[in-house]
Amino acid sequence: VHAHTTCMLGSGMVVNPVHLLEEMDYLESEGVDVSPRRLRISSAAHIITPSHIALDKAREAQRGKAGIGTTMRGIGPAYTDKATRSGIRAGSMKNPEEFADLVEKHTQYAASILEKVFQHQAPDPTEVARAYFDIAKRLQPYLADIGALIADALDQGKTVLAEGAQGTLLDLDHGTYPFVTSSYPTTAGALMGLGVGPKHLRHIIGVAKSFQTRVGSGAFPTECEGKTAQHLRGTGEQPWDEYGTTTGRPRRCGWLDIVLLRYAVRINSITELALTKLDILTGLDPIQICTAYQFEGRSYPDLPADPTNLAAFSPEYEALPGWDSDITNAQNWDDLPGEARAYVQQVQQLTNTSIRLISIGPERQQVIDNTDQD
Repeated sequence: VHAHTTCMLGSGMVVNPVHLLEEMDYLESEGVDVSPRRLRISSAAHIITPSHIALDKAREAQRGKAGIGTTMRGIGPAYTDKATRSGIRAGSMKNPEEFADLVEKHTQYAASILEKVFQHQAPDPTEVARAYFDIAKRLQPYLADIGALIADALDQGKTVLAEGAQGTLLDLDHGTYPFVTSSYPTTAGALMGLGVGPKHLRHIIGVAKSFQTRVGSGAFPTECEGKTAQHLRGTGEQPWDEYGTTTGRPRRCGWLDIVLLRYAVRINSITELALTKLDILTGLDPIQICTAYQFEGRSYPDLPADPTNLAAFSPEYEALPGWDSDITNAQNWDDLPGEARAYVQQVQQLTNTSIRLISIGPERQQVIDNTDQD
């Protein structure tokens, strides 16, 4: 199936072409076909430049202790340029010379800000333009009208899976602002970022861990400390441990927050959930679930306003018994210990959403299809 899949980078993305080519070269070295038959890039996607990265680092450094925990990969500044209509779109790579000229002018403009405002060394405009000229020549064949390609696929009865990065609480409008990303990692954002209308939606699958994690700053009502946090996070020795994918920073970990999960279900119109990393809870007893927030003597099962100010709330927990047996080799629902099944059923009941898939390990085969749950 995967050999016949075409991956598409939508218009809602900002793309670092240097990192993209590194990933493509790696996949090719592993025998994966990354020809334009398998990979397409929206001409309307925006390009991250070295100046965006330098600006990101300079701004976060200027914030000091009030930093928002950006990945410093240039994402925010690239979206800023997009919003101010001064960004560089991938479609410009159709003409490498003009693309290089745009990049050089952008780098020159950014240099004045970096040097005068932030006293930060700026990338060399000529060197950046030369590198991006070569990049454009390589990526030209991959450019496409992604919305049109998806529309054609849907008309032919093909299946289109839209995969979002990050999560609802990092959404620019609906997340824990200002500790958010600069885009819209929600159902509506996925449609907007692909150029697809909502009539085509059949399933909206929400992916949630069996516990809560966060990278960077911001309020975290269910955050744990000490041994429990370390148990949930892992040591960092395995690629699936809780460390930032792009930054390597240890993620903050805590108990599952049903208040926020219900919020995500509502915002995204989630029809079913995939609950991941259930195996990580093995060995914890009891297991806590945050079912509501406490504030000034009142209990709030749902957010009283929005998630921008969670610091004022304390979690209201329900304790469930844990389990000690290894569940990573379970083949079906009945193979799970009763306590693990009870945990899944409680999450399902509290969110009023069917949990279709349960992952019990990092491998593709370690997923239980929960369709036939009693």
